[in-house]
Amino acid sequence: MANGDGERKLLIAGATVLTFDTDREIIDDGAVAIDGERIVAVGKSKDLYVRFPGWEVLDASGKAVMPGLINSHTHAVLLVLRGTVEDMTGDAIFGYMTPISFAMNDDERRALARLGCLEAIRSGTTALVEPFRFLSGYAQGMVDTGMRLWFSENCADALTLKIRHGIYEYDRAFGEEFLERAVALVEKFHDTHGNRVQCQISAHAPDVCSPWMLEQLNTLARKFGLTRTVHLAQSPGEVKQIRAAHDCTPAEYLRDNDWLGPDVVAAHWTYCTDADIDLLAEHGVHMAHCPANSSRRGPHQVRAGRILDAGVNIVLGTDNMTEDMFQALKIGSIIHRGGRGREREGGVEPTPGATLDAATLNGARALGRESDLGSLETGKKADLIILDLNHASLRPIINIVSSIVHYGDPGIVESVMVDGRFIMRDGEILTMDEEAVIVEAQAATVAAWHRLHETSSDIELPAGLA
Repeated sequence: MANGDGERKLLIAGATVLTFDTDREIIDDGAVAIDGERIVAVGKSKDLYVRFPGWEVLDASGKAVMPGLINSHTHAVLLVLRGTVEDMTGDAIFGYMTPISFAMNDDERRALARLGCLEAIRSGTTALVEPFRFLSGYAQGMVDTGMRLWFSENCADALTLKIRHGIYEYDRAFGEEFLERAVALVEKFHDTHGNRVQCQISAHAPDVCSPWMLEQLNTLARKFGLTRTVHLAQSPGEVKQIRAAHDCTPAEYLRDNDWLGPDVVAAHWTYCTDADIDLLAEHGVHMAHCPANSSRRGPHQVRAGRILDAGVNIVLGTDNMTEDMFQALKIGSIIHRGGRGREREGGVEPTPGATLDAATLNGARALGRESDLGSLETGKKADLIILDLNHASLRPIINIVSSIVHYGDPGIVESVMVDGRFIMRDGEILTMDEEAVIVEAQAATVAAWHRLHETSSDIELPAGLA
């Protein structure tokens, strides 16, 4: 199965297999049989050797095989900000993220997005959910990496470049440009590459989407049969604007505009009230929690315990500045346990298994793909990763799931497979020139920051670029 060839029949054997099936079965000396893009059997190696004689065998002794991680919310292009805004004061969203996203050209966005895919693959991620701007111009660069992808144009009709100056001004022509790009993206990429590439409909956030915009996006979602995503209660500014304009919370505003339901993944929930949480849970909205990014400026205040207790399906994402899902697992576990408060000193909820669910099965469920993603079971897509159990960061191993969640890192990821094709094998990236990707992303970052400073002179260059 060299060079990513997914047409041959492969038996990955001798491994510790973490199935993530209903029983969360862990199979010692286990095997996964793969025919084309699908898993055809999971079980003991000795049994599958008998069932599939003559198949190519990959000896995975000393390794673990598990479902690939699903990053349910990210903006890979924003790696352009890595090592800058984490340590800056002010509004990161409209002060830096929005302006630089408009300042970049398609080649620069493509370079940073491919760097994001590179980091994601090395971090054991097989699927990325990428809502952002101008996606049609750079999406193909991500598709070529072989990852499973969900794209959406991050729509708004507020003039977002004015918000950092304290101005909320809505412009229908501005919004129509987003809608046109959203339609073009769907028509070009949705359900392509053997359904490896899908699209969603994205409202950027309640404060930058008028009722008219939300209605237009709902129409597109129904027309194309797509799931929806939105940022929700991510900043005090958003809450203040919605309260001033509509006399309600962001969650209530979405409810009033038919933007809640089990087809919606809402990211962050940082400033949701108890009533908001109950409302969102009642409508079956999924929460995309991005704990690593949300914690970089200090303790993350999302009410994770309350949200878990409400029965919300929580999925994990990285959001921006990193594509390392191991960070999300570690920090997410800590925040979710602490989110219940200290009245239960020493409490260990959620379990490591539940945390890994958020990066696998829960993500598949939120995308409406639980039937073929998120676990290693017969009939499901062969999206999986192979981990080196002899890596120093994991040893000694007593509870393998706990070790992965608390101590895993990209260094333990040996191979990554999507649709039965290796996109990384034995530590080698097969779909990209790794050195070239890094060089191009560095050059794109320098160029984008200088252009941002030229077009918005009040935004200073980071010290390292000045």
